[in-house]
Amino acid sequence: MYDKNKIHYIVVTGILVKDGKYLITKRAEWEKAFPNKWTVPGGKLEVLDYALRKKDTSEHWYNVLENSLKREIMEEVGLNIKNMGYVTSLVYIRPDEIPCLIISLFAEPEDGEIKLCDALTDFAWIDLSDAKNYDFIEGIYEELVILDNFLKKGGNMIWERKQL
Repeated sequence: MYDKNKIHYIVVTGILVKDGKYLITKRAEWEKAFPNKWTVPGGKLEVLDYALRKKDTSEHWYNVLENSLKREIMEEVGLNIKNMGYVTSLVYIRPDEIPCLIISLFAEPEDGEIKLCDALTDFAWIDLSDAKNYDFIEGIYEELVILDNFLKKGGNMIWERKQL
């Protein structure tokens, strides 16, 4: 039996950056969580993201999140990525009451054409001033702000959201 208080999904998302713009995608209307909302590509960590690989030490696999993000970006938008970095993390409680730990990364796309999966209906390359025109999942705009500030000003990526 599992301990419900210790079960989490682990989700990794990726803000793709190209020529000062960010790739956003729109979720399909039939999605259970956040239908028709704009977001960034990503998805759940899967055991196959590491289990079939040779371990990097006698007991460990490294770069599991990075490899998961590479898989998710390829599945969702058909692009290979490089030069990944950390943005922030958060927890979201799903409607089925399972918590999701979400790790937000950023990356650069390699050359290629965007090919959306069936769960996404649209995409756009936007800068921060364009972002106010989109109906995002709550928090996505703030993640774009965090990354935009970091890329333009440098410094610390760690961001602490103030309690309202």
